[in-house]
Amino acid sequence: MESIFRPGLFAGEVAIITGGGTGIGLLTAEEIGRLGGKVAICGRRPEPLLEAATKLEALGIEVHQGTCDIREPESIDAMLAAIQERFGRVDILVNNAGGQFPSPAQMISPKGFAAVVRNNLLGTWNMTHAVANRFFIPQKRGRIVNIIAQIARGFPGMVHTGAARAGVENMTKTLAVEWAMHGVRVNAVAPGVIKTSGTRQYPPSLLENAIKACPVKRLGTGEEVTHLITYLCSTYADFITGQTMYIDGGASIWGEQWFIPADVPQYPPYPVPED
Repeated sequence: MESIFRPGLFAGEVAIITGGGTGIGLLTAEEIGRLGGKVAICGRRPEPLLEAATKLEALGIEVHQGTCDIREPESIDAMLAAIQERFGRVDILVNNAGGQFPSPAQMISPKGFAAVVRNNLLGTWNMTHAVANRFFIPQKRGRIVNIIAQIARGFPGMVHTGAARAGVENMTKTLAVEWAMHGVRVNAVAPGVIKTSGTRQYPPSLLENAIKACPVKRLGTGEEVTHLITYLCSTYADFITGQTMYIDGGASIWGEQWFIPADVPQYPPYPVPED
């Protein structure tokens, strides 16, 4: 992946990327690593993490990988202790882990709704709170980027994740104000429908509707999202905090609305993703 940033931009810095074994998380780890940073990737499944770590190490990137369930504070604490022992510091947190499934609202069970909120909202809070208190606030410096979703006009077909991501967006604004005194910047990135491993599980008709609802008439790429995340993680963006940056081909400001077509199977055929 070709970077638009200067070499050595993250030299001497350490970045944690949750959900870093695949998709946008892995691409972000790769770009920050290529720019001189050390990266710690985590997720719930060991197999993708091992594969990702092997790929990153082959590129000359120093990487720590470990399983972590962001829903469980004890799991987070164990992972952060291991990162601290190896690298001694953390400068950047990219909250990328999450998961959801497409479904009309009336077909989502209480258990399904709670699982998505617990993963996407509570998990993000657990990780952010732990990293800030262990690293960022004591060292008076840190950068947090929360990956949410294109929720500007609601999220028909995914009410559970729309609600959870809206909570993360508000949390982003609140923490940006509270933690500015500690030198901590907090921003969010809101991708539209992006062509990644996560969207490959969806039926073609769903993605076709997403393209129709996008003014530029295509899906985004993981690399495009990664460049924006990398910018917000860098010193170039040190006067930006509390902001949500949309990267959606203009879908959030256009009249068409993304929706779930009638032929998409309803939950429970879709599992809640692991990362």
